[in-house]
Amino acid sequence: MSEDSGPPTSRRAGGTGQRSGTTRRRGRRPAGQDTRAALLDAARVEFTERGFDGATVRAIAERAGVDPAMVNHWFGGKDALFVAALQIPVNPDELVPQLLAGDPGQLGARIVRRFVTVWDATDGGPFVALLRSVSSHEGAARMLREFIARVVFGRVVSTLDTDNPELRAALCATQVAGLGMVRYVIRLEPLASADHDTVVTAIGPTLQRYLTGDLEPPSSGM
Repeated sequence: MSEDSGPPTSRRAGGTGQRSGTTRRRGRRPAGQDTRAALLDAARVEFTERGFDGATVRAIAERAGVDPAMVNHWFGGKDALFVAALQIPVNPDELVPQLLAGDPGQLGARIVRRFVTVWDATDGGPFVALLRSVSSHEGAARMLREFIARVVFGRVVSTLDTDNPELRAALCATQVAGLGMVRYVIRLEPLASADHDTVVTAIGPTLQRYLTGDLEPPSSGM
């Protein structure tokens, strides 16, 4: 989805977390320049340095040297720009309603099936590149964490009538990120080559408990 497949932190200035020393341009870019690519480059820097909540459309547009309206024109908003900057081949605005449609008791299974279907189509694709970067690049870890826990599972959990929504979203994130790591990076067999039905049957119930089950420790009876 992006013109640059480098790690999300590659544009940090000297690795210090400070903004680049280059002067930030204002106004529209001259005709003939690739506005979309400029926005993606700027978004990676802003999201890496400031996180999803801290990065604003105005700041991203200013760094790219374009009018803020160009974000909506090219991406439809900050959420979609964030996903495009991560090179994740899903649109949360479409994905979350699709996952929520159907039997609430099978939500965990639907989530697992959708993720392995998307990932298998590209053998993990950009998601694997992010997973490989998280141990050495805090910016990559932050972007991946916010995508899974906030942009995807945060939205899903917020629609459910359950307690501890933040904990539930985080637990779901551990399950999905762990599955991605084992299946596509470590390639631990037999999970690495297991068919979708096997993966869904094994992991879906655990994810379902994180989403809607009881998270309280069992009573000791005393």
